[in-house]
Amino acid sequence: MARTPITTQVAIMGGGPAGLMLSHLLAKQGIESVVVEIRSRKEIQETVRAGILEHGTVNLLVDSGVSDRVLREGDRHDGIELRFNGESHRINFKELVGESVWLYPQTDVFMDLAAKREADGGDVRYSVTDTTVHDFEGKPKVWFTDADDQEFEIQADFLVGADGSRSHCRFQIPEANRKWYFHEYPFAWFGILAEAPRSADELIYANSENGFALISQRTETVQRMYFQCDPKENVADWDDERIWTEFRKRVNGNGFELKEGPVLEKMVLPFRSFVHTPMRHGNLFLAGDAAHTVPPTGAKGLNLAIHDVKVLFEGLDSFYSNGSTALLDSYSDRALDRVWNAQHFSYWMTSMLHTVPGADDFDRARQLGELHSVVTSEHAKAYLAESYTGWPTSS
Repeated sequence: MARTPITTQVAIMGGGPAGLMLSHLLAKQGIESVVVEIRSRKEIQETVRAGILEHGTVNLLVDSGVSDRVLREGDRHDGIELRFNGESHRINFKELVGESVWLYPQTDVFMDLAAKREADGGDVRYSVTDTTVHDFEGKPKVWFTDADDQEFEIQADFLVGADGSRSHCRFQIPEANRKWYFHEYPFAWFGILAEAPRSADELIYANSENGFALISQRTETVQRMYFQCDPKENVADWDDERIWTEFRKRVNGNGFELKEGPVLEKMVLPFRSFVHTPMRHGNLFLAGDAAHTVPPTGAKGLNLAIHDVKVLFEGLDSFYSNGSTALLDSYSDRALDRVWNAQHFSYWMTSMLHTVPGADDFDRARQLGELHSVVTSEHAKAYLAESYTGWPTSS
C-alpha cells in the first residue's frame, strides 16, 4: 500500500516542549510544519517532571503568545539557598544580577504549548509508530504510521530531531560525521513527591557528610524532594520513615526542620552529561535532549532545549524570509556555545554539592572550602546567579 504524502516546509520529530515550541514559532511567521510524536498526548501530559524556567524561557512563552499561565500560576524565585555545615546561605539573584527564575513544571509547559498548537490548528500527530527518516542529506522524508494504522510520508525542506534522549534521528547520522561526549556520574537522585507543607519558599541545595539533598516545592500541600543515592538503589527497600530519616540527616539542624508527610511517589533518577557534535548533518538539525543532556543540579535541561529551538527558528525564518543560509549554517556553533556553558555549570554544581563514593577527608574539606569561597565572594555568587537564571540569549 502506497504511503499518503504530506508536503510541508519543516518536519519535526518529537512533540515535547522543544518540538512544539519550534512549531509554534514557525507558524507565527507563516512557515508550515508537521510534528510527529510516538507518545500519546495523555502520556506526555501525565509524565510528571519538575521545572525551573530561566527568565528567557519565561519571556519566550509569554511574548510569543503561548500563554501567560507561568506568570499567574508559577512561583517566581528570586534566589536559592546553599546549605552546608548545617547553615543556610542565600544566593540573591535579584540583587546580584537583577533576574529571577520560575518554578513551573515541564508538564505545564507542554500543556500550554499543546493547547496553543491545537487552538491554532497546528499539525501535531501523537501516538505514531514505525517512524523512520530518509534522505536528510538532501530533501528529507519521514515515514510513519498514525494511530489509525494509516501510513504516511512527510516530504520537507528541513528535518528537526527534537525526539528526546533516545533520539532516533541522532543515530541516523553516520559515525564518521559525529562526535559524542559522555560523562557518567557514580550517583543518582532518589526523588519523592510528598504530601506536606512547604519547608522553604525557595529551593535548598544541601551538601552534607551524608550526601546531597535538594528541597524543592510543588504546591502548598505537595512537595518534591531529592537525595543522592546509588544508581542501583531499589525504591521498594525504602519506606516512609527510612526516607525521612535520610532527609533529616542531610538538611536538618541549627533550627531548620523539614515539614514531613506521606510519600506519594518515589523513584530513582540516574543522570549523565552528554553532547552530540555537530548539531546538524545535511538538512537534519538536532535540538534539546536529542543533542545534549545535563545533570539536573543546574536546572538547565528544558531551558537549553528552548534556547536551541529559538536559535534554530531564527535560522529557518531567515532562510524563508530572504533565502539566506547564514544563520542555519551557524546554528550548531551558536547552540553549542550555550550547551558547553551549561555543561560546565551543571558539572560544577554537581561536583560541589555531591559526595563522590570513596571520598576521603581531604575531598570533604576541599569541597567545604569551595562552598565557603562561593558564599563569601560577591563575584562567585554573581557567577552562580547569572548561570542559574540564564545567560544572555544568542542573537
